[in-house]
Amino acid sequence: MQESAREFVFDDARIAAAIAAPTEDGGVSADLRPRLLDALRQTLADGRADIRHAFENGATGEATVRANCRLIDGIVRAVLQLAATRVYPSANPTQGERIAAAAVGGYGRGELAPFSDVDLLILLPYKETPRIEQIIEYTLYVLWDLGLKVGHATRSINECIRLSKSDTTICTSIIEARYLWGEIPLFQELRKRFDDEVVKNTGAAYVEAKLAERDERHRRLGGSRYVLEPNVKEGKGGLRDLQTLYWIAKYLYRVDDVADLVARGVLSPEEVRRFDRAQEYFWVVRCWLHYLAGRAEDHLTFDMQLELSRRMNYRDRGRVKGVERFMRHYYLHAKEVGDLTRIFCAALESEHRGRPRIRFRKLWVSEREVDGFPIESERVSVKDGDAFANDPVKMLRLFHAAQKRELDIHPRALRHVTRHLKLVDTVREDPAANRLFLEMLTSKKDPETTLRRLNEAGVFGRFVPDFGRVVAQMQHDLYHVYTVDEHTIFAIGILAGVEAGKFKAEMPVISEAVHKISDASRRALYVALLLHDIGKGRGGDHSEIGANVALRLGPRFGLTPEETETASWLVRYHLIMSNTAFKYDIADPKTITDFVGVVQSVERLKLLTILTACDIRAVGPNVWNGWKAALLRDLYYIAEEVITGGMIAEGRDARVKAAQDRLRAALPAWSAADIEAHLVRGYPTYWLGFDTETHARHARLVAEAERSGTPLTVEKRVDSKRAVTEITIYTPDHPGLFARIAGAMALAGANIVDAKIHTLSNGKALDTFWVQDAHEGGALERPDKLARLTVRIEDALTKGPRHLEELVKKRPISERTRAFSVQPRVIISNNASRTHTVIEVNGLDRPGFLYDVTRTLTGLNLQISGARIATFGERAVDVFYVKNAYGVQETHEGKLKQIRAALMEALGAAPEPAREAATAH
Repeated sequence: MQESAREFVFDDARIAAAIAAPTEDGGVSADLRPRLLDALRQTLADGRADIRHAFENGATGEATVRANCRLIDGIVRAVLQLAATRVYPSANPTQGERIAAAAVGGYGRGELAPFSDVDLLILLPYKETPRIEQIIEYTLYVLWDLGLKVGHATRSINECIRLSKSDTTICTSIIEARYLWGEIPLFQELRKRFDDEVVKNTGAAYVEAKLAERDERHRRLGGSRYVLEPNVKEGKGGLRDLQTLYWIAKYLYRVDDVADLVARGVLSPEEVRRFDRAQEYFWVVRCWLHYLAGRAEDHLTFDMQLELSRRMNYRDRGRVKGVERFMRHYYLHAKEVGDLTRIFCAALESEHRGRPRIRFRKLWVSEREVDGFPIESERVSVKDGDAFANDPVKMLRLFHAAQKRELDIHPRALRHVTRHLKLVDTVREDPAANRLFLEMLTSKKDPETTLRRLNEAGVFGRFVPDFGRVVAQMQHDLYHVYTVDEHTIFAIGILAGVEAGKFKAEMPVISEAVHKISDASRRALYVALLLHDIGKGRGGDHSEIGANVALRLGPRFGLTPEETETASWLVRYHLIMSNTAFKYDIADPKTITDFVGVVQSVERLKLLTILTACDIRAVGPNVWNGWKAALLRDLYYIAEEVITGGMIAEGRDARVKAAQDRLRAALPAWSAADIEAHLVRGYPTYWLGFDTETHARHARLVAEAERSGTPLTVEKRVDSKRAVTEITIYTPDHPGLFARIAGAMALAGANIVDAKIHTLSNGKALDTFWVQDAHEGGALERPDKLARLTVRIEDALTKGPRHLEELVKKRPISERTRAFSVQPRVIISNNASRTHTVIEVNGLDRPGFLYDVTRTLTGLNLQISGARIATFGERAVDVFYVKNAYGVQETHEGKLKQIRAALMEALGAAPEPAREAATAH
């Protein structure tokens, strides 16, 4: 049973008793202020405790914010009354000493979150007198001493009117002003003059200003409802958007409650209920944020999301986490606010269309039509909602017509769509409706905008219920920035941009490949991109689930059997290319053979590459970078060569000899003896692991180091195109070398993304690391950072492992990362490579993660030959190519169990039961 936040009655008698001790001469007691503060502090603490108790036991958000207002009202009134009658009394105050106090802002609306600011307007008839100044100062200092955050403005009525005409913020504060204390006629005069001198005939200008203010606020806070850590108050779709609708309604219609708009014909009773539900949800969330933070806090951060989901009783269901269910409901409410905004704006335009003094943006009616739809104010509209009732397919035609003419859709038309959404269910199997949908999806006229309109209007999820299941669905991690539906729509927009040539510089391979696929492949590609994440949140492998959905929906959309099969295949394997490129060594023939065995054709390779790049690019800002582009590009070209009959067919010895011959040609000034001396240093894996240019650089580096006798050589090369810095280290090899270098790089602020480790025949290590800036991303190129990196490496190799270990342990884990947990996982495979055991390690990313893992591998007497290091938000996914002490794959079952157990311990996992066995996949 829900407990209501009770009506709080301020205990005037209690305060009176605390301050009623007059001095013998009839003056005011010297200890009045301390007594007053003690009494008020206790009253404030008791009131807040009672309100919180009621809230935590089921009181509504509305009851809670209104109870907070009543508590503060009582305190403010008591202090003002005391200041005016006991501290600074006047037997016969003049007209100029009249004073009134009003609550403004959220406090004025009667909505005060637990730790929100208390905003006051002190209203005067004329200028401030000395006595009035004393009353105001006394009041404010008492309230501040109580720990309240009080914002105030002291103005005459004339000043309020003058400033309201030029400042929309001040104008809005007067709209919300609520009488608190003092001269009622003074407050009433302000309201009357405000209506007569400010509001009259300025409705359109006010609406324009508030909508522009809203748009700027959205832009400043990310421009999307689906940001990772939304601002409940200021973010898009949050409380401020609802308040903007309230301000506009109050300004135009002079109503005190949104429910009053029903009688004005602006909103329907159901739309008012939707407004109230959204507002109540956000009030509850905001109150919890304040209570849990112990201060005013409006950012729904990751740690708060976890705690709020628990407090609001969201439980895990299957593989869907409770926090993800909570955030999905949050985003759905934010979407609801967007729907209400469109409905409200449609009503405003309809209401004021015939009034020449109230003109909205481009408000005019045209006789033009497009596909039977009238165009109003340069937007596609409808005459009435009956058109949809008689022909539900017309709802799809509306969006199709807007896309065709590249026009927006009139809010009134969207309102009619919203009211007829259930009719969409009746046309899912209609061939005409599906043809329209597929044409919109694959159109070269901005399909992203059209799909987003369909989604915002609720048509998308109704027409494709599988898509409706992922609307507002988020994943609680640092990698996925957007909800599944937003990510999907972004990805389709990127694909359209690739076709239009917008990404030639950052995506050259797919920008060329996209124009070399057939029309049938193109349709399949768009459908595959639409469905690639459709299986998320259902449990099981979302790729397999999505592939089955594609087989079912392809024929419905009008795809041929061949197109449907291609779309399903792309969804099924949409992760294989990124997994192969980012995790495995593509110089290993087994890696390429396995990949090509799945892809099989050049056409599918092109489609898969395009889909993979668009998918990654749409994950979030800065996820796509030059390094990932280079890895995918290299895999694409190698796979294409193999599919068409090249490279792998050539024997290993022949490829080694060809690499060495190319190096001879690249070093024409070297003597034959010097060349041969260098060639014998490298083993076959070295010659097959780099291009000729790199081999030549290495040869010069090694020769110089040998001539000078330098024990450690560190060469740094910035590769801007790939957005990485290449670090080459030549030094005597010894166990633990990789681990020490990894620790040094972590301390220097460098993230290793790839590594190739080679021991030459002379016992020297020639190790190459590709790193990025840990804080800024991209190549590590600032001279001071590169210098610090060199010093860290030198220290790590000369001062011993204990010194390094202590420094790494001192690096704190970030607060954002602390909010997450990642189940540690170790996967060991002897099938991914013919020459190496491949170990994949997954865990929560933290300072020293790579150092701990590589140190553990070294302690197990494993030789690390190469590594692919990747971070997906808070999740570290590191893959190592290792050999045992004898220089071969480790196949002994007992040793594999030992490796897995040691790595799990290094990751902080609890020991597993003895029956759990490590397996070599």
